[in-house]
Amino acid sequence: MYMSYTCFPQLQQHAMQPAEIVPPLPLYRRVEQRLREQIRSGELAPGDLIPSEPQLAEQLDVSPGTVRKAIDLLVRERLLFRHQGKGTYVSRIDFNNSLFRFFSYGDADGGDLRIHKETPLRLLLDAPDDICQHLGMATGSPAVYMERIGFDAQEPVLFERSWWNAEFVNGLEDEAVHIPDLLYAVVEDRFGVAIVRAEETLTAQAADQRTAQTLDITQGEPVVVLHRRAFTVEDKAIEYRVTHGRADRFSYRTEIR
Repeated sequence: MYMSYTCFPQLQQHAMQPAEIVPPLPLYRRVEQRLREQIRSGELAPGDLIPSEPQLAEQLDVSPGTVRKAIDLLVRERLLFRHQGKGTYVSRIDFNNSLFRFFSYGDADGGDLRIHKETPLRLLLDAPDDICQHLGMATGSPAVYMERIGFDAQEPVLFERSWWNAEFVNGLEDEAVHIPDLLYAVVEDRFGVAIVRAEETLTAQAADQRTAQTLDITQGEPVVVLHRRAFTVEDKAIEYRVTHGRADRFSYRTEIR
C-alpha cells in the first residue's frame, strides 16, 4: 500500500530539511593532517628532516605560506622542531631540544646549510685499538661502525665515519632500525641514551681516494676534517666520529662566549 509523507508529518518535516553542508577543510589543515599522519604512521620518524617548505608546497600543489602555517601548528605542538637555517625536524613532545644544538656546519661562506643525510653502511665489528682508546673500551670490544653521506640538495658535501660503543646501542647495526637525519634522536628514542656533550677538533687534509669518490671531488683536493667524541649523561664516551667536508661547500662554525 502506498503511503505519502503526509501520513507522517514528522517524516515530511525531516525530508524538507536541507542536507547539512560540511565546509571543506582549509588547505593548511589538509597539509597539517598529511604531515601528522606521516608522523603517526612512522613514515616520518623522530629526527627526520622533513622536506623544505618550497618542496612541500610543490609536492602538495599549495603555496609556501600554506605549508608554513601548517608547520607552525605542529611546531607549537612540539611534533616538529625548526632549527634556524638547518630545516625542520620531526621532534617528540618529550624530546629535549638540546639534541638540536649539535649542528656546527655551514656553507663555504659560513651561511646556513640544509643537509639531508643517508646511511649506506653500518656494521657490528671488533673495534680497532685506536677506536677503543677513543671510546674508553677494552681492546677488541664490539662497536657499531657507520658511514653516512650528507647532501645539499642532491650534491654530496660531507662524509661521516663513526664508531659507537655497542654496549649502549646494541642493535643499531640492524638495517630494520631507521636512521633519521638527526642520528642522536634515534639513540635517545630507541636506546634511551641521552647525549649531552661533545668534544671536537677541526683540521684539514687532502682527500684520500675513498673520500674523493664519495664527495665527487678529485683525490688530493682539500677537505675540512672534524673529529668528534660524544658523551652520555654519565660522561662516558659513546661515539667517535670523523667527518670530511668539501672545502668549497662546507665550513665549521662555533660561538665563543
